[in-house]
Amino acid sequence: MTALPHHVPLAAQTRGERVESLHYGSAVVLSGDSTTVYGDAETPFYPRSALKPLFAVGMLRAGLDLTDEQIALAAASHSGSEEHQRVALSTLATAGLGPEHLDNSIDLPYGTAERAAWLAAGHGPTQLAQNCSGKHSALVALCRLHGWPVEGYLSQNHPVYRLLTDTVIELTGETPAHISTDGCGTPVHALTLPALARGFARLAAADADTPEGRVAAAMRAHPELVAGEGRDVTTVMRTLDGAVAKDGFEGIQALALADGTAVALKIADGADRARMPITLALLAEHPTPVAHQLDSPALTDVLAPPAFGGGQIVGRLRALPRTARTVRH
Repeated sequence: MTALPHHVPLAAQTRGERVESLHYGSAVVLSGDSTTVYGDAETPFYPRSALKPLFAVGMLRAGLDLTDEQIALAAASHSGSEEHQRVALSTLATAGLGPEHLDNSIDLPYGTAERAAWLAAGHGPTQLAQNCSGKHSALVALCRLHGWPVEGYLSQNHPVYRLLTDTVIELTGETPAHISTDGCGTPVHALTLPALARGFARLAAADADTPEGRVAAAMRAHPELVAGEGRDVTTVMRTLDGAVAKDGFEGIQALALADGTAVALKIADGADRARMPITLALLAEHPTPVAHQLDSPALTDVLAPPAFGGGQIVGRLRALPRTARTVRH
């Protein structure tokens, strides 16, 4: 086992007057010529699905021609709605492929409402319903474009593996400390939080006619495809001008703005509920063009999710005061 990260307390869940739970983690904020660090900026973490927008850049650079909807879904951990599955099918169809060519894991839709509707219609787990099917549809379409074998496209010896790895290294400016396998079967690269933030800053601040800029524009235009209705990533991108945001399993969140400000964080125990409240709280501590939008009513329950008792709000999860260190570049 590698050395344990040096995490710090980042958020607390209250119930009544008492702190019920604490969330530890680490985070970085890139702003102007400085990096502000909370906790551990040196230990590599797996960004999980937060890598998908970077992967999408690599696919566009390799010549894959996708619509904005298809790009957004390639960068998504979607909820599995009929619309999400329709876009994934359209990506496959452009390459003359079908769901049978996908090698991602099999699952029910990720979204609560979407899963209930899917089960009510009599469906079971499929690869198309699984939240990574947009990425995998784009990957097999890329294989068909280049004449690479579609079968075995997740193998470490396949050109797709090298393409995704090279893209991550170039965009983040860091060689991964380790490469493992994500839940859906694609490679996942262990990176420090500053590296992940750099990658997202490059996306969000890129010129519109670059692959990075195209991915950012597609995600901004279709936030409902990047996550889904009722999901915090979709709500935040709809509310904050120029925001590009992507979550990842095990408590990962990355968010960047068009001015190059970027936040990347990891929740120590992998809990999902604390990542976006902390991200927005950190963003509020730095001067950005979206500072006035952080008070939007649409973000009230995202910034401080409620805790309920007897059907009433009896507490909230809020970011804690933090001790930071700032590095000037």
